[in-house]
Order: sequence, then structure tokens, then C-alpha cells
Amino acid sequence: MVTVNQDYLNLKGSYLFSTIAKKIAVYQANHPEAKMIRMGIGDVTQPLVPAVVAALHKAVDEQANKDTFHGYAPDLGYTFLREKIVEHDYEARGAHVELDEVFISDGAKGDVANIQELFGRDNKVAVGDPVYPVYVDSNVMSGRTGTYDAKTEIWSDLTYLSATSENNFTPSLPTSHVDLIYLCYPNNPTGTTLTKEALKEWVDYANKEEAIIIYDSAYEAFITDSAIPRSIYEIEGARTCAIEVRSFSKTAGFTGLRLGYTVVPKELIREGVALHSLWARRHSTKFNGAPYVVSRAGEAVYSNEGKKQIREQIAYYLRNAKMIREDLIKAGYDVFGGTNAPYVWVKTPAGMTSWEFFDFLLEKKQIIVTPGSGFGPSGEGYVRFSAFGEYESVQDAMQRITQ
Repeated sequence: MVTVNQDYLNLKGSYLFSTIAKKIAVYQANHPEAKMIRMGIGDVTQPLVPAVVAALHKAVDEQANKDTFHGYAPDLGYTFLREKIVEHDYEARGAHVELDEVFISDGAKGDVANIQELFGRDNKVAVGDPVYPVYVDSNVMSGRTGTYDAKTEIWSDLTYLSATSENNFTPSLPTSHVDLIYLCYPNNPTGTTLTKEALKEWVDYANKEEAIIIYDSAYEAFITDSAIPRSIYEIEGARTCAIEVRSFSKTAGFTGLRLGYTVVPKELIREGVALHSLWARRHSTKFNGAPYVVSRAGEAVYSNEGKKQIREQIAYYLRNAKMIREDLIKAGYDVFGGTNAPYVWVKTPAGMTSWEFFDFLLEKKQIIVTPGSGFGPSGEGYVRFSAFGEYESVQDAMQRITQ
């Protein structure tokens, strides 16, 4: 008889955003006239910038011509894209990354989930708390998390790095040894950042403990403060302890195109094995490459026109975040994030849980946010506002809440 992967049965009922979608569907079915404002899921709303659209059209035309047609992409991704990534994302920041250390993919979500395939099941895993659910769920699927306590909402074998207002949303280093550390900055969901000094402490810890940091910097394009690192490789020592994952989804609005990349330095060696070689083997076996058309669109992101247009688009979303942050502060809420990130983290009114405040905003204001408890135990008592909406809709939402 066929057996199933029992680890999948340990997953909680449904993915956070699936639960939210079901609640919204029920409400809309009962209130078809309601004008909903979506500030929950972090999907972009602005169209692709002109430089990217032009590159897409050109690449499609090339695919229609026998002389310029492209089939399967190279294992690591197209060189023209990886060269731009190395030049603009790393060399321009004083960080060293080699061309063949960049692996093009179809987005950060898959990479942060799949990277755990490189590591044994007995590794001890630490996650930020609050945490992007994929970090936890992918490790549940691989059998590393132990048992789940529904009362405390804690997995027995996970180390939770609590980030709350009490520690300025900067988690302390683990007090006992861990092997794999998931960090996300600018942070999803809290919208907070780490200083170079704070990130250096994590790098030093990982090197001392021979641990590995899986660093998700999907929102680095929203950093406007030059003192805040945009890559972990800006920190001395990171090449021997860190893997970095990035995405074009929020940087350039590629949520509908799907493009990202992961950097695995060659110096990253454990048990005498270069993890670069393992990821290269996994990548070539399980992934047939990002499409040529999408890769050319990614290349256009780094053109002079593309960079200018994308900076304007990022500024549009940051203006939304600024409005959310300032209006909610004026209304008396405790508000965090939203200055170098597209997310605003808001403490719920006294006596209300995350889901109760979610229901209140949905039913009384027709505004959709994300309940903080869906991001882990330390997320209880907060909700996340996304700044990826239309400016006029965000303005409407703030008026509904504050009036």
C-alpha cells in the first residue's frame, strides 16, 4: 500500500493567507455590496514599469525568430542577468559575490523553502518570531519541528527568536546552539530593519557556532537609510556562514512574472562539503530555469531607465506606508515599521486579539489586514498593514479607520 509523508499531516489546518481568503469569501457572499479595501496580502498593484515592458516585448519578438529563439535556460540562469545582479546588487554596495554563486530562480518563496533540502533532519532550526510562515511550514514538511502545542502555538523543536516592542523588534541571539537561522530584513511582517552592528552580531554568532544564516532580503529595495545594510554580504565574515535569497516580486512588481535568485558562496563549507555544489546539483536536477523572456525583463530592471522608474514605484509604495504609519499614530495606535519597508505593524486595541481586530476591520470598516498571530506566538496582539495598494484606496482606508 502507498504511504504518505506523515510530516505533511503535522501542518496546521491551512496556510495563513488561505484562511484569510476563506473569511473574505464568506463575508463578501453575505455582503455583495461591500467595497473592500485589501491591505492584507503583500501583492503589488502598480503595473510593470515601461523599461521592463519594452524588454518583455523585445524578448517575445526574439522568441518568434529562429535565429534568436531560446529554449532551456543555463543551469545557473542567463549570464546577462547574473552579471547585472553582481554588478548592481553587490559590487555597488562593496559586497563580494562571484558570478557563478548566483542562482536564478522563479522567486524567493520557493528558494527559502527548498534550501532546507541541503541539510540533515537533525539540524536545530531557529526562526524569527513573528515569522514568515513558509520558513516554519517548509521545516514542518521536512520533519524538523517536533510536535505542535496548540495552546502555546509553539513547535517543540524550533527555537523562536522573539521580536517585540520590548526589544525594539531586534531578537536576541539564541541562548543554546542552533544550526540553521532564518532572518528576514527588512522584516516581514514587522517592517523593521537591522543595523550593520546588529547583523554583525548574527554573523559572528553563526561563524562561532558553525551555523548557517538563511537571509531573506526580498524587501531590500525599500531601504532608504544608507546606514542600513541591503545585503548580508556587506558584513565581514558573512561569506562563510550565510545564504542570501532575493526576489524581483516587490522590487520590480514581478509577482505575476516570478523571478528571484539565491546566492550561495563557495566558502560556505560544512562537514567538508561545499554547499554551493549541493545547491548547484539540486538546482540543475529540479529546476529548468527562469524563462528567457522573464530574464530579459529582469535585466531591464538594472538599466538606467529601469532603475529610475523602479525607484519612483518604490517611492509610491513608501508614500502609502508613510500615510498608514502617520495616520494610525495620530489615531492613537502603537505603530512600528513602514519607514524602510512596505509593511506597517500595528498593535491591536486593548483587549482585542489579532483575529478579533481582523474581524472588526473586515466587518465594520471593510478593510482587510493580516492578523499577527498567523506569523507566530509573538505576533499575537498585532496586525500587519500592507502598503502595496492604490494610493487613493489607502487614503480611503485611513479615513474609514480614523473617522
